[in-house]
Amino acid sequence: MLVGAAPFGVIFGTLAIGSGLPVWLTLGMSLLVFGGSSQFVAVSLISSGAALPVIWLTTFVVNLRHALYSATLLPYARELPARWRWALAFWLTDETFAVVENQLRHPTDAKDGSWYWLGSSLAMYFNWQLWTLVGVVLGQSAPMLATLGLDFAMVATFAAIVAMQLHARPVLFAALVAGTVALLARELPYKLGLMLAAMAGVAAGVMTEKLSERVSRAAEPQALP
Repeated sequence: MLVGAAPFGVIFGTLAIGSGLPVWLTLGMSLLVFGGSSQFVAVSLISSGAALPVIWLTTFVVNLRHALYSATLLPYARELPARWRWALAFWLTDETFAVVENQLRHPTDAKDGSWYWLGSSLAMYFNWQLWTLVGVVLGQSAPMLATLGLDFAMVATFAAIVAMQLHARPVLFAALVAGTVALLARELPYKLGLMLAAMAGVAAGVMTEKLSERVSRAAEPQALP
């Protein structure tokens, strides 16, 4: 995951500088926002002269998927102190979610699980800062860096995130439905297609899981009176 995020961070830094953002704002965005997709969207909107409410709304929609991540991880975080939950909520990313959720799904000591979660979060956070800085440095000396297709590494990273979960039928159906809806709704403004795809995927996964449970119950032998 760290390797996959590296070129993404470099390209963000390069694009931000090429779009006219000052160095301090580019680095500050990675430090305080720490959301790769929303940072790319924000830079694109800023460079096009979009109004602040449009930027806020669009990045809000793009990051709504984190609410789904938080809901999934809630059972593991419910007993943690507030200072832990605030910090881990800020550092939650797609990659961290995939790694941590996969780890916590297996029986583990609650304390060990929280430290694992923190370690994964900090590793990705500092990794993102490092490669953003590299992108900023390269922004003026190699302005065409973003055209080399390095952003495909992030596509591969997201594919790896999804692949780890596809062994379960509800997740497989959720991925297929979400992918189809995202493709069909890709022209919607403000990245609304992303949220629509997420909701459709969740609905498909829940319906598939409930149907599987009903089939399993129906297949169970009935107790004799």
